[in-house]
Amino acid sequence: MKKRVTNILIFISILWIITIVDSILPFEFCQYGIVPRTLKGLIGIISAPLLHANFFHLLSNTLPLFVLLLVLFTFYTDDALDVVILSVLIGGSLVWIFGRASSHVGISGLIYSLAAFLILAGIIRKDIKLFLISLLIIFLYGGLIWGVFPTRYWISWEGHLFGAIAGFLLAYFLVKKKRTQNA
Repeated sequence: MKKRVTNILIFISILWIITIVDSILPFEFCQYGIVPRTLKGLIGIISAPLLHANFFHLLSNTLPLFVLLLVLFTFYTDDALDVVILSVLIGGSLVWIFGRASSHVGISGLIYSLAAFLILAGIIRKDIKLFLISLLIIFLYGGLIWGVFPTRYWISWEGHLFGAIAGFLLAYFLVKKKRTQNA
């Protein structure tokens, strides 16, 4: 458990260091976000989760990211790294294909993917402990549902929506894969 917490804190520290460096340097890192349907914007599929518009943006993502990563790496150890990597790639690719013309940055797409994965995987695995985790995630982060709707132009609701879709897809296919392997 201590190693999991340490690794998650190191990752979050890297996000904070990037944001601090971005605030000091004379150019904006956010230009390397996901810019839909542009060649330059493809790099954003990988870099966007590491970039944040400002300190408040990162601060609002820090606690949910820590909690959801800790739950994922504690209860879904075998699939956790795959879920993180595939969430970023699938969600980011969908933003690149379908998002509005803007630079989409932030780790909230991953947060939405993790929440969606943890909710659906816990329900369909039919394990009481994982089902209770699903209910806890719904209780703690159920309000995230409002983030998938276009409300404020500076918020990438597309990142939230496609992150959640990626999480649901991963939960469905990883659980299906596990059932096939165990059959």
